Amino acid sequence: MKNHLRLLALSSVILGLASCDAPDTTTQVDDSKSEQYVKDVHSFAQPDKIAVSHIGLELLADFDTKTLSGTVTHTLMHNAPATEVHFDVSGLRIDAAYNELGDSLKFEVKKGNNFGDDLVVNVTAETQKVKIVYATTPESKAVQWLEPVQTLGKKQPFLFTQGQAILTRTWIPSQDSPGIRVTYDAKITVPKDLMAVMSASNPTEKSADGVYSFEMKQRIPPYLIALSIGDLAFQSLGDRTGVYAEPEMLPKAAYELAEMESMVKAAENLYGPYAWERYDVIVLPPSFPFGGMENPRLTFATPTIIAGDRSLTSLIAHELAHSWSGNLVTNATWDDFWLNEGFTVYFEYRIMEAVYGKEYAVMLKSLGLQGLKHTVEELGPTSADTHLKLNLEGRDPDEGMTDIAYEKGHMFLEMLEETYGRDTTDVFLKGYFNQFAFQNMTTERFLTYLDKELISKHDKKVNVDEWVFGPGLPANCKSFTSDRFAAVDAQMRAWLKKEKKSSEIFTAEWSTHEWLHFLRSIPEDLTADRMADLDKSFSLTASTNAEIQGIWYEKAVLNGYEKAFPAMENFLINVGRRKFLTPLYTAMIKDGRYTDKAKAIYAKARPNYHSVSTGTMDALLDN
Repeated sequence: MKNHLRLLALSSVILGLASCDAPDTTTQVDDSKSEQYVKDVHSFAQPDKIAVSHIGLELLADFDTKTLSGTVTHTLMHNAPATEVHFDVSGLRIDAAYNELGDSLKFEVKKGNNFGDDLVVNVTAETQKVKIVYATTPESKAVQWLEPVQTLGKKQPFLFTQGQAILTRTWIPSQDSPGIRVTYDAKITVPKDLMAVMSASNPTEKSADGVYSFEMKQRIPPYLIALSIGDLAFQSLGDRTGVYAEPEMLPKAAYELAEMESMVKAAENLYGPYAWERYDVIVLPPSFPFGGMENPRLTFATPTIIAGDRSLTSLIAHELAHSWSGNLVTNATWDDFWLNEGFTVYFEYRIMEAVYGKEYAVMLKSLGLQGLKHTVEELGPTSADTHLKLNLEGRDPDEGMTDIAYEKGHMFLEMLEETYGRDTTDVFLKGYFNQFAFQNMTTERFLTYLDKELISKHDKKVNVDEWVFGPGLPANCKSFTSDRFAAVDAQMRAWLKKEKKSSEIFTAEWSTHEWLHFLRSIPEDLTADRMADLDKSFSLTASTNAEIQGIWYEKAVLNGYEKAFPAMENFLINVGRRKFLTPLYTAMIKDGRYTDKAKAIYAKARPNYHSVSTGTMDALLDN
């Protein structure tokens, strides 16, 4: 998943030759009984006693009552004597539980904490399956039901789920921990004029009866089980890539994502065969709270990446990279989140370099480092929240989804590359993904592997503990020099000194990244006239590029440029991506000048936001 800015299939012959080095993509690679379970403070599951190995879903989507109802059947793996199996639930109605013979099982929902409750089902040593009859409720935070007016087509309703970090328990009773991997199948019944897709094998056309069947053969953590239902159409982009979107969005999305096949090829060239058969993307309505979500086989993506010039597709590279770091090798707990995101950002930038060139990647890295330094400043350079290895006990894991995990994690790998060389680091990373494919990883386990397979093999020691368990940015944090950004800086300095008019700033060949660098450098003490001058020259308030809009509107608030406020309000009402919402609402309440305005806009916008976003905004605005 990416909260900030962020290639052709190998022939079957080549894949066959490579199979001795590649993970099995059709079956469970590792016997689940060998899984290294660790304590997860965000789950009531007890997998060391009984773990779930497979989930079977049979659900009806009722848009009139806004409920998903039906059954989930858990295949159990008995690891130690136990008379109870524990599941995570939140905001669900639990009606009954049965074993594989149809016998009723005693169950109890024990009050838990702010993150959910403990569903305890009585079993015996012979119980192989537990079927739970249940339904979602309005408190099921993973699920967002959209009215037709909230979609692009305005004719049909829409549904999507968002499970990361611990929200799968709000639409599926599950052992909702990243350290417990499962396969799954599903039968989803929806209105006949809608299509259902999941993080699994997917249809490309609507069914005649509204019934859709799915299968995910590879073992994944529950947070990666995902469902979307709507008026969807599909367009192929290559042998194993394609895009889903509302029909009105599909041509734009297909154009924007046309280079996905090249990205997959570039990724494979770096770190080995793609393990998930297909890589498709669904472009969701604008209420989706993240840039993207790396649901295997089907990335969920925000429409804010559809800029018309393919300038924001690094997000797709990021979600694709998760097919190795995150989906293939997964953080064992949310304290180890950096193992997912830091590796993915590093991989993302490598993909973008391979496809678009080194200077393009340097600009991305420079923007990422800018964001990281800002985050460290906000959190405080000595804050424990700037450690890579976190302690999130008693806290929502979403609090760990900052630039620390993403960009400090990335900079750690840049440090390794700088120390040991790119080729050596690539061999290490490729070996890491292959060695631990379809397994879960703690920070400590990774560091042991790092020492054995990289550090100890070379006569170069690195300050691992300072990076992983220490605050702030170590002195050997790499910096990046972009010639194109340097040219932008020179023009901005000249404009600030009034040596150059805004109309004289040469922007004709600027990429979105240069625009973002330029906008970030706008000080917070400009007059309204100078802001208006920039706006007149570059039509910034009227921009349709969400990344540009987000930064420009923030600068407009901080500089009191109120002519941009109507456009900003429209943006906030229609876009639910948390990355944009948080800085804009924060800017409005920063000095109290626009606090009332922020609350008034939020009152209008809140119904359009997913619970992930409303949770953050409610806390920010004391709603």
